[in-house]
Amino acid sequence: MAITRERFEELVAEALDGLPDWVRDAMDNVEVLVEDLPPPEERDLLGLYHGVPLTERGGGYTWVAPDTITLFRATIMAVAGHDEARVREEIRRTVVHEVAHHFGIDDERLEEFGAS
Repeated sequence: MAITRERFEELVAEALDGLPDWVRDAMDNVEVLVEDLPPPEERDLLGLYHGVPLTERGGGYTWVAPDTITLFRATIMAVAGHDEARVREEIRRTVVHEVAHHFGIDDERLEEFGAS
């Protein structure tokens, strides 16, 4: 059975709720979005963080539009298939990966942690 966009968004909310309290409490000025497709030049992209990581924000960081974490539904579904447990796990992994970028952790460091 196909996972609807509504169900996909519920799974994203579950993944965010599953983050440790200290992570959720420390996240600042970030919005999580779901898009159906990634940019055409990055068709394999599961998620994308766009903004100023917490580690790079200075005292002048005010009146700034929210950072965004975008999850790309079609790509995640292509990787995970239509099994809800696999989709849930891929969403969780993608959320953790993109939240790490919000905290200033780059892809190289994530690989060292085994979380890329």
